[in-house]
Amino acid sequence: MEVKALQQILTQFRQMQENLQKQVESVHVEASAGGGMVNVKMNGQKQLTEIRIDPEVFAGKDQELMQDLVRAAVNEAGRRVDEELASQMKSFTGGIPGMAGLKIPGLF
Repeated sequence: MEVKALQQILTQFRQMQENLQKQVESVHVEASAGGGMVNVKMNGQKQLTEIRIDPEVFAGKDQELMQDLVRAAVNEAGRRVDEELASQMKSFTGGIPGMAGLKIPGLF
């Protein structure tokens, strides 16, 4: 393979990496549990950015219920981040021969 062709491929990969990073940064999902008693928001890096707990959860003073609801909402948000990133990756790599179905460690 010629050096010039290799340089072009490397440039394309750098651009893809930058675009992927921008896509990850643009992902924001919301999930809830317990019929909306616990709501969480998560970014594309799977960091919680917001959590809201309905006062009714505190009124019941059921610590185990609260833990279960928070865990369920956070896990659902993480699943939604994975789905969104996989969907974006599929559309992003679909136009590049040999790149469809690419799995990047740490993203999925």
